Amino acid sequence: MQKLETFKLPKNFRGRNAIVVQLWWFTQAIFFRNSPQFLYGFRCFLLRLFGAKIGEKVIIRPTVKITYPWKVSIGDYSWIGDDVVLYSLGNIEIGANTVISQKSYICAASHNYLRPEFPIFASKIIIEDECWLATDVFIAPGVTVHKGTVVGSRSSVYKDLPANKVCIGNPAIIVRDRVPNASL
Repeated sequence: MQKLETFKLPKNFRGRNAIVVQLWWFTQAIFFRNSPQFLYGFRCFLLRLFGAKIGEKVIIRPTVKITYPWKVSIGDYSWIGDDVVLYSLGNIEIGANTVISQKSYICAASHNYLRPEFPIFASKIIIEDECWLATDVFIAPGVTVHKGTVVGSRSSVYKDLPANKVCIGNPAIIVRDRVPNASL
């Protein structure tokens, strides 16, 4: 069982010093979150100011929560919906033309529950180009969702998903191919 008194945060785990971390959290709480809905460029500017790599014409809603923007990259024309959490203790890479729908949780870190010191670890998440994560999807640390894949609402993804598939469930499984111009 865990003995939390032995927990130690790894050196440089946050990727910036405590002052920058607190400055980001203040900026996110005051300026990012309270910005008018239509000021997508302003929110992208704030994220870039703190080291995020943000492509052209990215839409990020004001209720998005990003732990450490310097560990996030988002490709051109992607959309990040209301109440999405990018728990970027590890790197999160989101491709171009990708949609992360409302209330989704992208979790790039966890703890090793088998060790008493309950050590924290980060593991990069990649969501490639042209993916769609529907409402309330959970993505676990270390997962890659390959190009063109759709993940259905309320699904949980613990393993990599192949390209151009439709996946649903907990854990998410492939239910069919994603075929362009096919009818539902």
